[in-house]
Parts: sequence; C-alpha cells; structure tokens
Amino acid sequence: MSEHSLLEDAIAYLGAAVVCVPLAARLRLGSVLGYLAAGAAIGPSGLGLVSNVESILHFSELGVVLMLFLIGLELEPSRLWQLRGPVFGGGAAQLIACGGALMVAGVAAGLPLKGALIAGLALALSSTAIAVQTMKERGLLAQPVGRASFAILLFQDIAAIPLVGVVPLLSDAAVPSAEPRWVGAAKVAAAILGVVVLGRFATRPALRVIAKTGLREVSTAFALLLVIGIAALMSRVGVSMGLGAFLAGVLLASSEYRHALETDIEPFKGLLMGLFFIAVGMSIDFALVASHPALIAALVAGFTLLKAGALGLVARRLGLSGGPAPSGAMFAALLAQGGEFAFVVFGVAREARLLPGDWDKRLTLTVALSMALTPLLVIAAERWQRRAAPPPREADAIEGDDAEVILAGFGRFGQIVGRLLFASGLRATVLDVDPDSIELLRRFGFKVFYGDATRLDLLESAGAGRAKVLVDAIDDVTASLALVDLAQHHFPHLTIVARARNVTHWLELRRRGVVIVERETFDSALTAGRRALEALGVGAHEAFERAAKFRRHNVAMLEELQRAELEQTERTARARAARDQLERQFEADRQELDRHPGAEWRGR
Repeated sequence: MSEHSLLEDAIAYLGAAVVCVPLAARLRLGSVLGYLAAGAAIGPSGLGLVSNVESILHFSELGVVLMLFLIGLELEPSRLWQLRGPVFGGGAAQLIACGGALMVAGVAAGLPLKGALIAGLALALSSTAIAVQTMKERGLLAQPVGRASFAILLFQDIAAIPLVGVVPLLSDAAVPSAEPRWVGAAKVAAAILGVVVLGRFATRPALRVIAKTGLREVSTAFALLLVIGIAALMSRVGVSMGLGAFLAGVLLASSEYRHALETDIEPFKGLLMGLFFIAVGMSIDFALVASHPALIAALVAGFTLLKAGALGLVARRLGLSGGPAPSGAMFAALLAQGGEFAFVVFGVAREARLLPGDWDKRLTLTVALSMALTPLLVIAAERWQRRAAPPPREADAIEGDDAEVILAGFGRFGQIVGRLLFASGLRATVLDVDPDSIELLRRFGFKVFYGDATRLDLLESAGAGRAKVLVDAIDDVTASLALVDLAQHHFPHLTIVARARNVTHWLELRRRGVVIVERETFDSALTAGRRALEALGVGAHEAFERAAKFRRHNVAMLEELQRAELEQTERTARARAARDQLERQFEADRQELDRHPGAEWRGR
C-alpha cells in the first residue's frame, strides 16, 4: 500500500468515525453501532473509499487482543479459578445448545450434514469485541449477567481454535497433515508454559528496569511488545491470540505495574477496537443484500431468534432467568450475534469445499448483520427488563412515631450505629430502601421501614419534627447530600450526624455546615495502622499516640482545605506539604525518644 493510499484511508476511517459515532451515542445506540455504520458508509458497498477490507480486519484484531489483555489484568488467578464452573459448564452448555439448534436449521435449509455441523458451531460463537464493549458501556461487566456472558465468551475463545482445526478433517478433499498431532499439542503446551514463565518471572524484572529509565515512551513500547509478542507466539502454535493475551494479563493482575500497563495500552486498544468495528461494517455486502433481500433477511432473523432462544435456555441453567429482575433477555441479546471467528471458519470451510455455492458469503453476511443488530437487541432487552421488573414498592406507613433518632440507611455503616443505639436503650426509626435487608432486620427485632429518606413526606411521618438527631448513613453520595439539604431546610432543629464515603463527600458535607462527619473507613484504617506498628515492635501506648496525632493532623488539614475552597491542583499541593510536615514531626519525635530512652513518648 502506498503512503498516499494509507493517508487517504486513515482520513476516511477517522472522518467516518467522528461523524457516525457521536451521532449514534447521541441517539443512545452505543458506539459499536456508530463504528459499524461508519464502516458500511466508507466500505466497498458504500462510498468505496476503502477497499482492502480483509487486511484491515486482520490487523484490527489486535484491538480484541489488547482488550482481552486488559480484562485479564482485572482478574487475579484466584478469581479466574472461581469462574471455572461458568466457563466450562456454562460455556459447553451454550456451545452444544446453540450449535445443535443451528446445525438442525442448516440441514433444513439445504446444507449437507458436515457443512451444517461446521456452520452451526461457527455461528454458535459470539463476538467478544462487541459483547464486551457493549457491557462496558452499560456497566454490566460486574453484574451477574456480565460475569456469565464473559465466562461464555472465554470458553468460546478456547473452543475456536480446535473448531478451525476440525474443518479440514471433515473434508473428503483434505490432505492429512504431515505433522503428528502430538507434536502440535506439545507446541501448544510449551507456548502456554512459556507465557506462564514469562508472566511470572521475566516480565516484572523487565518492567522494573524500564521504569527506572523514566522514559514513558519506552514503557509504552514494552507493553505493546509484550502483548503483541505473546499473541504472535500463540498464533504461531495454533492457539487464539486473544486467549494468550488474556492469560498474560491474568498472570500480571497482581503486579505492581498493572495500572501502568493499563494506562499505556488503553489508548491503542480503543483505537484498534474502533478500527475493528469499522472493518466489520465494511465487510457488509450490500450488493448481496439487494440481490436476495428476502433470503438474507430470513437468514439473519432466523439465526438471531434461534440462537437467542437457545441462549435463553442456557440462561435458566445459569440462574439468570429468575428473581425480581430477570436478566436472561439481556444475556441472550449480548451473545445472540455471530463472532469474528466465524469469518475465519467460513473461509477454511470454503477451501475445504464444505459449504456449497454461495453459502460462505451468505453466512459471512449474516454474521456481520447480526453484529450490527446487537446494540438494538440490547436496547430491546433493557426495555423488556424494565417491564418484567415488579413495580416499585410503596413506602411503609409510619404513624405516631416519636423516636429521638432517625437513622437513614441501614447498610454496613448504619447497622453499627443502630446496634450501638439500640444496645444503649435508645429508640430509633430506621429508613432503608433494600427490601431483603429490611425483612431480615425485622426478624431480629429492629424497627425498620422501607422508604426513601430524601422524601419530605416520609421524613415527616418518621417524626423528623419531633426527633433530636438525624443519622445520615446513606450509601449513595448524591442521595446523602440531598437528605442533608432537605433536613436543613425543613427541620433545622435536627442535629445531623453524617457518614462520608470519601474526602470529597466529607468536604461537601462540611460545606453544608454539618459539624459531625465521620469517614467510613478512616478510624478502622487508623486502628489497622496502629496494630501494624505494634507488630513491628512499637510500644502499644506509643502506637496509640502516633495514631491519635495522625488523626488530629489529618482532620486539621481537611478543615483547612474546606475553608480555603481550593482548586484540585492546589489541594494536592497542600496535602503533600502537610504530609511532609507530619513526617518531619514524627522524625523529631523519634530523635527525642532516642536522646531520652526512658521518657514517655507523647504526641502533641
């Protein structure tokens, strides 16, 4: 490719993405559909600005490789081991259910049995790139449906390479490989062992040496070399590049350089993932759609519905179809599309003459169009979930309550406050919005009511006009601040005791005039630090005094920051200066103690 052509292609990619992706995001269709539309617009079947689709698709698969490496960095080996059940149990069930149903449909559509088997298994694979990107945009990766979907995708990546290897064996025209199978298996085992050794023993010392140079560009180059090198090694021995990169990420998940690797690779991953989606959009053959519109529409609709139905059955096995807000529909929507590996399988099947006529082109087009449908299916699943979810529970009626304390929020923080009050013989009216916790706490004899404490009518019926103290222990920061604003405006006589999730929350509460504010993890962290000092040989009294001094110093520093209303950069500078001052004070105390070893250490 000439330099002139490369520049023109780059302009076409970037220009189409800049136009289509923000438009899709504005319409709440997700960035994936925007990239696919951009590719369709500039591809051979659109404006024809770019023609080398296959080479771009192959190159942009590095985006999927980098994405799987970053996902691996979030999973330590212990967490990955916990996923073994969903990966192998759920993954095998999904491949068998979807592959079997699609194979039967292929035979009914006129495919020979061997071709239908390969087509069914290939179509059973889903797009890791599209599914994971969609889950990240909607915050689903940490939810049960996200964990189950990722486990299925991981199994598919494991199963994809054997599937490609099986295709030539089913062909009557295939030539047996000159290399014994055990040699190939030994190469795979050696490559995986090499990745494990590299990740465990070689990568961290190399990263340590590179970090000492202080050259950010060298660190970035090494991160890319690491991921692409492992991917190339795995590809050479016949293992999925993405699977190798994922394994490398898992091995480095507990490394102190994990966040640096994420920062270095993330921009390249984003660009290459966008390029991958554009290449998929360019692969859509609109001429074939125009020549056989009814057939293509029937293939896409039949494939999507059949695979979604099979996924729905798998969702039941994984426990995603029960509960008040079933997520089986979302699970099916995320995985109902075809995967990028299907392009490879259909190409090999065409060479092995397992797919007669134009079936390879039709199935490839079906996969590409199903990918474009994924954002729309996810939107439909979200609406279905909202309809299937039970209507919001009405707040409990609270009549004639004259407790002195109203406790808003009865989670891990509020429960400790409440138990201390109850043990001290004080009555408190507790408000919370978690129905399961409320029923459990009522069985233990606590007086807990369901309701949103930021509602004025509920606060009034809870006795806010007669109570003396309001304990704000709500988890959500926005709701916590809204409760303070409401109470100060309508019930100014209440003494507010507030829980702060972090320093920013603490500053916001103090800005509103709340005097009694406690950070939820601050004192427990101080206690842990004090116990660590004791374990290192510091006397119990000295460790206690050091912790007390640190507490006074930290609170005073926050008070100064709150009064000054500083910008973030100046806050950081002052915080560092205060830290240095505290360290100097501690050093002076240690020197004083060394000069007078019999004296008692006291913080001032």
